[in-house]
Amino acid sequence: MEIIYLGHSSFKIKGKTASVVTDPFDPKMVGLKYSSPEADIVTVSHNHNDHNQTQLVKNVKKIIDGPGEYEIQGISIIGFNSFHDAKKGEVRGKNTIYVFEVDGIRIAHLGDLGHSLSEELVGDIGDIDILMLPIGGVYTISSSVAAEIVRSVEPTIIIPMHFKVEGINSENFLRLESVESFLKEVGLPVERLPKLSLKKEELGEEQKLVLLEKK
Repeated sequence: MEIIYLGHSSFKIKGKTASVVTDPFDPKMVGLKYSSPEADIVTVSHNHNDHNQTQLVKNVKKIIDGPGEYEIQGISIIGFNSFHDAKKGEVRGKNTIYVFEVDGIRIAHLGDLGHSLSEELVGDIGDIDILMLPIGGVYTISSSVAAEIVRSVEPTIIIPMHFKVEGINSENFLRLESVESFLKEVGLPVERLPKLSLKKEELGEEQKLVLLEKK
């Protein structure tokens, strides 16, 4: 299995039988280039333009944009209902958390989660090998809440997303936190990689944080 970071909250997850792209974004809105990847499946956590630009992904066979259970070309996907804010969606609406099982590895993508995870939801999500979570605050959880979620989910690998980077549209995302705040909160070993290539048996037990370079 291979994970490539496309920027913001968008990743390409490539397994043996199929590939998934998460939350494709409008490059003008976000201020970052988008590489127009190919994928069999696209998931959309919520209907905002920095997460829902499915037309930018090529050769898509299936678009998933809400909770439910899906089995597509050997990839299992479960969508869980959550919210984009801490007021049960009153401010920014709903958000879908997706759990993917690809080549035996379980990956959770939290989308634009805006609140802590309840014990019940952590239990429903189950064991997670790789956790992709927003850390920038303002529109999502803050770095401190993200660190709490890491401690409750206990993934092996943590991949931060949706934070302030050089070149991001300052009009829309200037107030986002950078990744440094989150690194201090979790205090874990950090590995910086151009992409993450991994087999189930290579996961190990030591928890670590992976910073992926944007493609």
